[in-house]
Amino acid sequence: MFKTDVDYEVVVFSIGDTKAGTKMGKLQLKDLSDNSTLNCILWEETLNRFDEKIFRTGNIVRIVSATFNEKFNNCLVSALSLIKEAKLGLDEREREKVYAELTSYFNKIQDAKLNEFLTKYFMEHKDKIKIMPAAKLMHHNYVGGLMVHTLECVKYAEHNMDISDYKFNRDNILAACILHDIGKIFEYTINTETGLIDYDENFRKVWLTHSQYGFTLCMSNGFPEIAKMIAAHHGRSDWGAIIDLDQKDLEPELYFIHLIDNLSAKFGKINVKLLETKGI
Repeated sequence: MFKTDVDYEVVVFSIGDTKAGTKMGKLQLKDLSDNSTLNCILWEETLNRFDEKIFRTGNIVRIVSATFNEKFNNCLVSALSLIKEAKLGLDEREREKVYAELTSYFNKIQDAKLNEFLTKYFMEHKDKIKIMPAAKLMHHNYVGGLMVHTLECVKYAEHNMDISDYKFNRDNILAACILHDIGKIFEYTINTETGLIDYDENFRKVWLTHSQYGFTLCMSNGFPEIAKMIAAHHGRSDWGAIIDLDQKDLEPELYFIHLIDNLSAKFGKINVKLLETKGI
């Protein structure tokens, strides 16, 4: 018999369709006592009994009723209770603060054409930029997470350019950090009431990845060097990169942006509940 006093942290939740045409929820939980993973299924009739925000990433829940497999690593859930609600992400005041700090870096970009493009683009898409996550699961997956990730990349890049003997084009590096994930404002959807993140199916009908969007955006506006950095920022083709960094004779800037992005993503895997410790 399973224990009803075990606390689980919600890792990820999604809803899909069964072959019978009904809805099915897939819920991954982490046992806080030993960090083991539990994969759960919820049928449509069970889903209908819940407020969706119980499935928010970072929530602490307990299983009230479920049927487990023999290894107790998979289960069919029929009842859950919410123990502690995770922070939704950045509140409105925090989003305004991060947005203002991020866009202040435009003033450091000397190229007038690039500065004007960034300023106009961010104003046009301000509402989406302020709320979007940087990922569904892997890192910065909360309201405003994309801005936090982008700002981290800009700060890491600026610091490393300051201490490097290599002569970077600072305008291009800063812009690549700012734009490398900009396609995510269309790639994802986020419910600002529940915090639940999903992929935008309309985006996927047109674009392969957010990298392809960012690459195309920069190429079509006359910034090929920035486009190339965006194309390579995932590092490997099997990770979604358009340019694989295993190729020879690539510009150092391509490796630089990849490493900066990866650094933020790795540290950004922390849960949203730790946002307060970062001074946001």
